[in-house]
Amino acid sequence: MKQNLIRNFAIIAHIDHGKSTLADRIMEQTQTISARESKAQLLDDMQVEQAHGITVKSRTVRNFYQADNGVEYEYNLIDTPGHVDFTYEVSKSLAASDGAILLVDATQGVQAQTVANLRLAQENHLTILPVINKIDNAAAEVDKTEREIRALSPKLYEAKIYRISAKTGKGVHEVLEAIHQVFPAPSGQTQAPLKALVFDSFYDSFKGVIAYIRIVNGNLKLGQQVKLMAANTAIQNKEIGVFTPSRTATDELTVGDVGYIITGLKDPTSLRVGDTLTDANQPTAEAFPGYKPAQPMVYAGFYPKDDAYRDLELAIEKLSLNDSSFQYVRETSEALGQGFRCSFLGIFHLQIIRERLKDEYGLNVLTTAPNVTYRVHLKDTNEVQIVNNPIAFPGFAKIDYVEEPFSNIRITTDNAVLGDVMKLADAHKGQLTDMGNQAELIVLHYRIPTAEIAYDFFNALKSISHGYATLETEFADYEPADVVKVEVAINYSVVDALSFIVHREDAPAMTQQLVKKLKHTIPRHLYPMPAQAIVEGKSIARVDIPPLRKNAAVNGEKRSISKKQALLRRQSMNKRQAEKSNIKLSQDVFDSILDISL
Repeated sequence: MKQNLIRNFAIIAHIDHGKSTLADRIMEQTQTISARESKAQLLDDMQVEQAHGITVKSRTVRNFYQADNGVEYEYNLIDTPGHVDFTYEVSKSLAASDGAILLVDATQGVQAQTVANLRLAQENHLTILPVINKIDNAAAEVDKTEREIRALSPKLYEAKIYRISAKTGKGVHEVLEAIHQVFPAPSGQTQAPLKALVFDSFYDSFKGVIAYIRIVNGNLKLGQQVKLMAANTAIQNKEIGVFTPSRTATDELTVGDVGYIITGLKDPTSLRVGDTLTDANQPTAEAFPGYKPAQPMVYAGFYPKDDAYRDLELAIEKLSLNDSSFQYVRETSEALGQGFRCSFLGIFHLQIIRERLKDEYGLNVLTTAPNVTYRVHLKDTNEVQIVNNPIAFPGFAKIDYVEEPFSNIRITTDNAVLGDVMKLADAHKGQLTDMGNQAELIVLHYRIPTAEIAYDFFNALKSISHGYATLETEFADYEPADVVKVEVAINYSVVDALSFIVHREDAPAMTQQLVKKLKHTIPRHLYPMPAQAIVEGKSIARVDIPPLRKNAAVNGEKRSISKKQALLRRQSMNKRQAEKSNIKLSQDVFDSILDISL
């Protein structure tokens, strides 16, 4: 295909605005897939995507479109996620594109991720094609949505806005025509040395690491000797090809083509997205700068069940290759043994990773309570300790003061639920910094501790607003905070994996709730066991976990003194041997911490 007939573009939108449905219609109307192969959200082939009805991973597919002017064009389409936790996936996809279709739902209008993804596209200097979807819906407000789109950018004020129904296919043909008219052809020199961007990757159990690439300069031929510039690693060129949408082998990829290369690498850590693929004998002079690393928002521990540590290690390595925003380090817990400290872009990202481990690798993992990163300033020293694991939180006698991360959040909501949304933000220690209007919606700006939005804030916001409020978060800075470490002791033995960090003022109420929940989730033994919450060496909440049978020493029945004394001796011996406790923790125990609410 000639370079001037190629178009590389992505579809960007807020979650549930119809990106994957539009991708289905484009593939149907370009005959990329047959009617027999067609199904809803064809590109969302992961089990977690089908279960949640959202896009988690970006997908690439090559389409050939016969335009009305009689010319055949090559359309390389990238379908992107819309959830705030997967913004990093969007940024990777846009780096491989020349244009972006900005899709907006006519029933909801411009939402938080519409604005955020548009900003990403503008930072990558992409041409924007605005499209309004769901115009056939009874609740559609097309004119209002068009006004909101035009208000987003001066360039969109005069732009033609297309109106479609991705569900029925109405108006999609006009969008297909606009793609080759509006979006530019890829720039690049075919005679220059090979220079290709690795914008995504995947691990295949049989073929090893498969890199997704966009050819910027030169040509890539099957069998050509190539290398990765950042890692300076020579790789085998076993197979190259394109996505149609399944992998289809070809003999050559040229400037503007988006495809894949099977590298033969068996180590998932040997390739990183953002690297530059070039000819081993005649390398390009300048590599790509690489992607800006993703900034984790939430940390949690993953521990294997049934001693499957090696299986979990391999699965996490492969997932981190496929999802470069998911990072991990090894750690050890006295209660749970060897595991991993993992970082995520949000709590939904954590949930998706857990489900992928179960669906794709058959692994159930114990997940500790999510937390954020704290800066701990120690006494008598200028040292600042970075703590993202409560187990590593220093003793209170060594601490001068602690700084916690704050985020600037932007909530867009309907006026009808404004009061409830503001109550929710206030309950999570949010400080209102600004309030404005976006068409008929209210926009609230808050400064809030990141720990307060790390777990269930977004779910609570969706529940209060009946699913219509949107949340956009951005890291602000660190600020001194009065936080304490809560340690949980079961049967007088501290269980390090249950430790968590909380604001001092919230500790009494939260720990009282916690021990009551632990009473029903900790496995019972033949003797009563105390569950205690300890802050700065003092027990501030306690409950006794009842035994599997009655305690003969205190049940009031007439028993022989010798039997009572024997039971008391056994209980006393148990207390002395508490350090050797063999209590097994289930996921319900960790969920007890997550379910606490003030």
